[in-house]
Amino acid sequence: MSAAHPIISITGSSGAGTTSVKKTFDQIFRREKVNAAYIEGDAFHRFNRAEMRARIQKENANGNKHFSHFSDESNLFEKLEQAFRNYSETGTGLTRHYVHDDEEAAQFGAPPGNFTEWEPFPDDTDLLFYEGLHGAVVTDTVNVARYADLKIGVVPVINLEWIQKLHRDKGTRGYSAEAVTDTILRRMPDYVHFIVPQFTQTDINFQRVPTVDTSNPFIARWIPTPDESIVVIRFRSPRGIDFPYLLSMIPNSFMSRANSIVIHGAKLDLAMQLILTPMILKLMDRRRRA
Repeated sequence: MSAAHPIISITGSSGAGTTSVKKTFDQIFRREKVNAAYIEGDAFHRFNRAEMRARIQKENANGNKHFSHFSDESNLFEKLEQAFRNYSETGTGLTRHYVHDDEEAAQFGAPPGNFTEWEPFPDDTDLLFYEGLHGAVVTDTVNVARYADLKIGVVPVINLEWIQKLHRDKGTRGYSAEAVTDTILRRMPDYVHFIVPQFTQTDINFQRVPTVDTSNPFIARWIPTPDESIVVIRFRSPRGIDFPYLLSMIPNSFMSRANSIVIHGAKLDLAMQLILTPMILKLMDRRRRA
């Protein structure tokens, strides 16, 4: 952690909704005039798209049916930890972009499925913002979580996460339902070993729970809407959290445990604004004092 160069990390698996949370942070940064440097988690994958496909085929041929983007073998965890460490110490570091599609190819000047060159963060930023799969990862050799000052987990219940991934990959990437299902099954061991443990490291978890039947996510015709969901917000340390204020400001919210508040799904953005804005301002105040 660093008072002078704070780091915020948003962690969730593919299809969990971390991009929506990032948009809320962008709104807060713009309103509060916070100048952030950004890291996209997939920039620290080890392989480009073609290399990953070839590696999966190789692993399958060798009997490993579970090689995925979630594991340490397919990510540059050491380089990600170095980026966090460098920023916390000096406010500098290196990142790159993974180019997803033709639109991003035109923006970044690299073919889809490939990485841009490594480049330094902009000068004189107020904080570093990470959004991706491994913002709180801890293994036997790396500890990314220790460098982040505020760690947020975005954690839909598993059936909802699968529905979101199925609809996103089918609708925007053209994959078949069978192909997405195979990906989910292939990733499951790495999901258990690399993704799930991070949510014990996070300071706050936002877990969306559908209130409609999702018992068979593989045939769901649509993603449950916010109005068809509740969100469980868990604080690792409830000390300093003004729960009476949150309950008064968020209609129909209630506390389910001493460190957890439950809200209507449509109030997630309001809840994040109320909870996260004071935390970001506190980081900025601590930075000014440093």
